[in-house]
Amino acid sequence: MFDHVVFGVSDYAASKTFFLKALAPLGMAVVQEGPHGIELSSDGKVSLCMYQTQDKPAHLHLAFVADNRQQVDAFHREALETGAKDNGAPGLRPHYHANYYAAFVIGPDGHNVEVVCHRPQA
Repeated sequence: MFDHVVFGVSDYAASKTFFLKALAPLGMAVVQEGPHGIELSSDGKVSLCMYQTQDKPAHLHLAFVADNRQQVDAFHREALETGAKDNGAPGLRPHYHANYYAAFVIGPDGHNVEVVCHRPQA
């Protein structure tokens, strides 16, 4: 169901140490780390991402996996019909990877909600 969960932390170094150590028994390890934070995963499919922020509370980013691009398009359309705010129309995001097709909306509480398909166009 989830592709990845992204959240801000007030002390990046302490949070990185905590999550790496606490989740090591579950097989969690660093997938990548860069200027936008750190990504952890145990299976390479579902990831936990965190970044430094001063926001209180930090905004939440939820990403759900879609089986195809039509589901991404439908998510975006339906979400906007409920009053959600557009935060990125359906489309490829090649800066993530070549087949990263996603749409983003801001939900009722200001959280960034995404649906992503990692498969090439059928």
